[in-house]
Amino acid sequence: MYNGIGLQTARGSGTNGYVQTNGGKAVNGGKGFSDDQGTADLSKKPNKGVLEHDSKRQIHLKLAVLEDKLINHGFSDAEIALKLEEARLKFEASAAVCNESHVLNDAKISDTQTHQVAARKEKQMEAFRAALGLRDQQLAEESATDDEATGGIVK
Repeated sequence: MYNGIGLQTARGSGTNGYVQTNGGKAVNGGKGFSDDQGTADLSKKPNKGVLEHDSKRQIHLKLAVLEDKLINHGFSDAEIALKLEEARLKFEASAAVCNESHVLNDAKISDTQTHQVAARKEKQMEAFRAALGLRDQQLAEESATDDEATGGIVK
């Protein structure tokens, strides 16, 4: 017997008399939801260094493909080097224009390239905020703290 629970004696019961805890009892009072739960993916910002590295990698890949084509067409090494340098300047200029205008080449972005996906999502959220006429969240928080500091007095 354990705290008055169970058999007086295990004799003749066909059991060893061991009393187990009820593992199926539902315990109320587990962890509830926190305020920021479910927003973890929304706060991830794209790393500009990773985006820049990927852009340079794409340029290098295009140059390697171009070099293979030029070799197959029978160009000399000097001509290949000259054409590759011209193509490199052209590709870098187009990449710089894309970076300045924040245009992403969505054609080759997969779901595993998290920084590109985050940059695309950030751009979508900016467009959505603009469509709804909402201000940036950081600006809204700053203005709220300014309002609290001035006591809500509008000048």
